[in-house]
Amino acid sequence: MKYILFFIVGFLALIFLFPLSAPVVPFQDWTSFNVYFLSEVLDPEVTCAKVFPVSRTVPYTEAIGQATLQELFKGPTEGEQEGGYGTSIPSGVLVQSLSIREGVAYADFNEALQFQIGGSCRVSAIRAQITETLKQFPTVSSVVISIDGRTEDILQP
Repeated sequence: MKYILFFIVGFLALIFLFPLSAPVVPFQDWTSFNVYFLSEVLDPEVTCAKVFPVSRTVPYTEAIGQATLQELFKGPTEGEQEGGYGTSIPSGVLVQSLSIREGVAYADFNEALQFQIGGSCRVSAIRAQITETLKQFPTVSSVVISIDGRTEDILQP
């Protein structure tokens, strides 16, 4: 009888110390979208404004446009680079604001977007990457790019 009682107490102690089920982890929703990069494989002639989609998956957010641009600014992964994808967007670019009104996405960036860029090909590529990345969403039919609120004197070759 003493052994049975010892066994029951030991068994209960094990159940409380080491539960049979895994700990409850909150469910995480995910969302997927495309970011657009240049590709020396898909566009060997380098036409500058031709960009190609690459899929990204991130935790769900209401600010999907911001998240999409942030992923674009990270550039291609190492594997994507090995596959011939590249970016013309300089490092350090930040989204200062993004709004969508009547089908137009108004995207404002910091000065880093035009830091040490030169040549009409690179400027066209930067515009194409941002524009196509935002136009994938059904609420966006065109994109206005600005830097510190300016649209006129930006991204000049």
